[in-house]
Amino acid sequence: MPRRILEGNVISTKTEKTVTVLVERKYMHPVYKKYIKSTQKFTAHDELSSCKEGERVQIIECRPLSKTKRWAVLRDGQALVPPTNNEKAKLRSGQVPAAQKADVKAAKKAAAPKKPAAEKKSKAKKDA
Repeated sequence: MPRRILEGNVISTKTEKTVTVLVERKYMHPVYKKYIKSTQKFTAHDELSSCKEGERVQIIECRPLSKTKRWAVLRDGQALVPPTNNEKAKLRSGQVPAAQKADVKAAKKAAAPKKPAAEKKSKAKKDA
């Protein structure tokens, strides 16, 4: 399921690594056909504490980080979210996630130069 991305203004940066974002949306009333403005406040995780009050930011849905935090600030297309306890344990024990193993294998294949088959055969004949 895709994660929702919302845009709003930062209204509070008082808590550590957390910002409060006011998201405003307009929708048409089904009966009166007038546009109604509604606002919602979201608490979002800001790992670098780089947001300032009044700044316009994008937030993206993420796993629950606390009782009220389910959003993270999106910077340069990336949301910095702290690792889960399971991820921390894997890093401590030396286990590498499967995605990283695939990256390591691809890097090894790219780094190793391949010799043509003709050279291998000619060396084998010279040794014999």
